[in-house]
Amino acid sequence: MMDSTRAGSPRVIQLHPEDDVIITLDQLIAGARVESEDLTVAGLIPPGHKIATRAIAQGQAVRRYSQVIGFTSRPIARGQHVHTHNLIVGDFARDYALAEETCQTPSPAAQVTFDGIVRPDGRVATRNYIGILTSVNCSATLGRAIADRYSRDVHPEALACYPNVDGVVALTHDSGCAVDSEGEDLAVL
Repeated sequence: MMDSTRAGSPRVIQLHPEDDVIITLDQLIAGARVESEDLTVAGLIPPGHKIATRAIAQGQAVRRYSQVIGFTSRPIARGQHVHTHNLIVGDFARDYALAEETCQTPSPAAQVTFDGIVRPDGRVATRNYIGILTSVNCSATLGRAIADRYSRDVHPEALACYPNVDGVVALTHDSGCAVDSEGEDLAVL
């Protein structure tokens, strides 16, 4: 995976060398230069969207993660936005040989530990909690009600079928729907 962070150049990610697209981390407008790919953007491209790194003829497969993600519904020029407006679903032979490019993870030089627990049968583990996350304050009450429903103190039977789950917790906040999209509160959330 390549991340372009050259000063002045938009930030982009190439997920695999065989990909036909890169992903932009920034909103791009026509004329923006992506130096790492030596290409000029040909239109508005929102952050998180794909940019063609080569000209792709109509009907051709488009690859991301080195996998076919669709076929072009019309020709796509180098530097153009690649999305649902110019991609279609199509049939193709699939290769289900997963993880062929993986490599052995090296053993750490020093012994590593973690802050876990020892179970009665001698196995070690971490606590296993299910977190109920709320995106706005309006849903915080419901998040807490869901967690309370699975409280072992109030409803010990609720998790009886799940002996490996230690509990359910509500992870709420007090920000509303009108939180600043560029502010610290949303970034932390």
